[in-house]
Amino acid sequence: MTPAHTKEEFAIFMSQLKETNATLAFFSDFKKIAKNVDDIAISLNMLNYLLGKEDLRSAVEALWNRDKQVFDVMDILIATRKKEIKKFFDEKGSFRLVHSLFQSIDGVMEFLEGTGLADVFRNSKIKDLEDYVFGVETGLDTHARKNRSGNATENIVANIFTNAGIEFQQQVPSCNFTKVADALGTDMKVFDFAVQTPRSTYLVEVNFYSGGGSKLNEVARSYTELGQKVNSIDGYEFVWITDGIGWNAARNKLEEAYYAIPNTFNLTNLKDFVATIQKETLGL
Repeated sequence: MTPAHTKEEFAIFMSQLKETNATLAFFSDFKKIAKNVDDIAISLNMLNYLLGKEDLRSAVEALWNRDKQVFDVMDILIATRKKEIKKFFDEKGSFRLVHSLFQSIDGVMEFLEGTGLADVFRNSKIKDLEDYVFGVETGLDTHARKNRSGNATENIVANIFTNAGIEFQQQVPSCNFTKVADALGTDMKVFDFAVQTPRSTYLVEVNFYSGGGSKLNEVARSYTELGQKVNSIDGYEFVWITDGIGWNAARNKLEEAYYAIPNTFNLTNLKDFVATIQKETLGL
């Protein structure tokens, strides 16, 4: 069978792969951060009472007697969460839960002294705990970047389609297309995009890999098989938009897929697919 692309085209494709798919929105989800802070804001503002107190224990006792539940949120002050079930070794060598310290005044003081927060509080190094926790939450949010990265490329492609005036659907199950469902059999598939023109229905998968790994070999193989099944159906074409320098570690497998799938694009040459859709939509 004649390859869908040439070696020269593949070399160009590889030279275009990008280091990252990050947009500015990738770095921090401030809506989520603000919500996390708002959820405990009342307790944090009550804990502000402790700031600047030389006799910290007396201040803790006064606050405890007023509302001991406010101490339940103190784990966030050391960038941990209750659900993470963080443990530590105490001075006696016992293995204990951090959150267990918030069940007594002695425990709260052990937490403050042991973490170093006691000196921070006494010396007023923190002026407002709500602002402080906003910063902590921003730092913790970096762990969620991996999840955001998975959606980033889809968002980029959606924006490109929208700016080009291309109508599309997102997260489209294969069962929406009878012929495709029959061809895939028991393999249920949700396509990232579906684009329809007078000529064809394009079923699009999008991904980005900044790092390598054995997974990429399986990805290339599975999309090759999926592409062959979809492309065998009259009126349907499979489109694979993939990018990321992680493919350098699986270059051979990607090359095999590139030769087998005619509509393989990266974020640089995606403009060629966009131009095709625009022409077909106009009936050219």
